[in-house]
Amino acid sequence: MLRPRSIAVVGGGAWCASVIAQAEAFGFDGPIWPVHPKAVEVAGHGAFPCIEDLPYAPDATFIGVNRHATVEVVSALAILNAGGAVCFASGFSEAQAEDDTSGDLQEQLVQAADGMPILGPNCYGFINALDQALLWPDQHGCETVASGVAILTQSSNIAINLTMQQRALPIAYAVTCGNMAQTSQAALAMAMLDDARVTAIGLHIEGFGDLREWEALAAKAWAKNVPLVALKVGASEQAQQATVSHTASLAGSDAGAQTFLDRLGIPRVDALPDLLETLKLFHLHGPLTGRNIASISCSGGEASLIADMALATDLHFPELNETQKSQLREALGPMVALANPLDYHTYIWRDADAMARAWGGMTGDGIDMTLSIVDYPLTDPSDWTCATEAALAVHANTGAAFGVVATLPELMPGEVAEMLAQGGVVPFLGLREALSAIAAASGISAPHPTPVALPRSPVDSTLMTEAEAKVALTAYGVETPEYRIQNVQTDNSSLKGLFAVKGVGFAHKTEAGAVHLNIAPEDISRVAADIGTDTVLIEEMITDGVAELLVGVTCDPAHGFVLTLGAGGVMTELMRDTASLLLPTTADDIDSALTKLRCNALLQGYRGQPAADRTAVINAILAVQAYILAHIDTVSEVEINPLICTPTRAVAVDALIRKA
Repeated sequence: MLRPRSIAVVGGGAWCASVIAQAEAFGFDGPIWPVHPKAVEVAGHGAFPCIEDLPYAPDATFIGVNRHATVEVVSALAILNAGGAVCFASGFSEAQAEDDTSGDLQEQLVQAADGMPILGPNCYGFINALDQALLWPDQHGCETVASGVAILTQSSNIAINLTMQQRALPIAYAVTCGNMAQTSQAALAMAMLDDARVTAIGLHIEGFGDLREWEALAAKAWAKNVPLVALKVGASEQAQQATVSHTASLAGSDAGAQTFLDRLGIPRVDALPDLLETLKLFHLHGPLTGRNIASISCSGGEASLIADMALATDLHFPELNETQKSQLREALGPMVALANPLDYHTYIWRDADAMARAWGGMTGDGIDMTLSIVDYPLTDPSDWTCATEAALAVHANTGAAFGVVATLPELMPGEVAEMLAQGGVVPFLGLREALSAIAAASGISAPHPTPVALPRSPVDSTLMTEAEAKVALTAYGVETPEYRIQNVQTDNSSLKGLFAVKGVGFAHKTEAGAVHLNIAPEDISRVAADIGTDTVLIEEMITDGVAELLVGVTCDPAHGFVLTLGAGGVMTELMRDTASLLLPTTADDIDSALTKLRCNALLQGYRGQPAADRTAVINAILAVQAYILAHIDTVSEVEINPLICTPTRAVAVDALIRKA
């Protein structure tokens, strides 16, 4: 379907005529067969009354009729053993909120296809710029290429916009997925991986769907050394609502989405320009092995600007080594203060050879990408030819990853960008976009070897009491304080020490004023009466804690079971110091996640304080995981807050479990 030698177009409206016109304009040289029950011809081609009258089964068919007729056409194509179809019509599952029958109609469409690949419904189709083949009913900006990147998106309008880019990025495939009733975005991406001419794949994702398919995609891409980059939407509540209404995809929590992408080893960007710039870097150079960058410019303002902007990334400017200093001193003389980022002033401007020597001096071992900041004026850029020549010479002489970046995207002329790209130099349009692309290109990793624990449909759940939750978790290795549940007026004279007194039956006891700490035995009855519950939980105080952690697991119906680690206690919401993992996870993964927390300093021993027993902390978290995996069909949430971390143990002093 994606490399067709014959095309059929079903329908006679303007959209169908446009599909034929676009195919002809793009140079498709195979037969094009319009199908229309009444028209003699469509867009200059003789029409066939029905699918059964075609000379033979078409490789690819654009179906431009209404949604009910679309199901009938798909059935006829499947019987004919056609290669596949693009279903243009809308009004399927994305309209289910307004039409209860639309979901059933989409299921009928899948059944009618009987295994024949279909794109959509509610999608524009695809453009194959490698083989000059497309099923596309609108304008596009693609040109024939020998190799390039593939871009897959659920949004047809975004696909159009991306093909119009003027960034010296060769696009091999642009594919829209629509509702993904049968053929998923991950399955399409795996098909792209089978084409050796595809150098990288960009994914604009609204919802993942089948997680196992995405795991297979990540593994296949890693094995073939083809980098993937994702723009995942749905972080905001508004975006999640828009996603559901547009494609009937379940966006799920953004923490779950980010954690799933991390597990797949796929870097994520936040904007369409960043997606394109990352793909360009992948196409021209491939993934980066580290995060060390160097920058050279003829302006101190630009040097300061890139240094400040890089603070928002995980990119680093290492100090210049002696080899670099020697080469730079030879090229620039004694008047330039050597540093990274480097302001080399304009002493050597217009001397392309000297510029190349200086710029090349910023490359070398330990530098993963070198940037030269050059803004080409819109008035007369002829005096900037030396910069283009110097950049091309640097890459030719050193073979290092080298880019020319314009601080503003519009200050990189298209012809200059094409010239740089042809010479292996990455032309970055925009300083922020360049840094984002470099950070993404350095963020690729091998996919996690263990499949995620799949989510299940939401179920009605009940909240276990704190005591019940602690008993359940203790059975899997979670340490809890010694406690007893008693009536309010129980005699406590035999107790020694200080205690926590908690009301029974509250999900969030602190907010309800149902937690009192450091209570002496003689005050327990009075405090218990003030809480207002018939029974209270009396618990030993853990007094040697050095840090408090939140350990929580929720069932995210889109991404699996999300483990959240963070600063715990009453400051959890205020601090928002968290890291997330998907289950199942490992001790090493947990240790790495803890290291990312700001409160990790407390765990390690802050300002002379003792360190927490990190092994005990990790074992407690693994014990929570063990409970989840053993009850995966019924549990919807587990939370320990706080897990008090001491120099010798990790104790769950409060616990919550929701189960079916």
